[in-house]
Amino acid sequence: MLALRLEKELDARLGALAKLKRRNKSELVREAIKRLLEDEEDLELAERVLAKSRSSKPLKQLRKELGLDR
Repeated sequence: MLALRLEKELDARLGALAKLKRRNKSELVREAIKRLLEDEEDLELAERVLAKSRSSKPLKQLRKELGLDR
């Protein structure tokens, strides 16, 4: 269980969206947190994969591999 306090303006915006979507504020907050966690987990995974795949090569070798030098 989590309890949190929102600034009045943010709470009002959340309330307005909940009314528009015909959902309650808790549902919207749960969904937003779930999306945030999924996005952050995806980003962390992508950063790890990118870090592992980075390698440096001499320019001459890279040009040869790309078919730029024959």
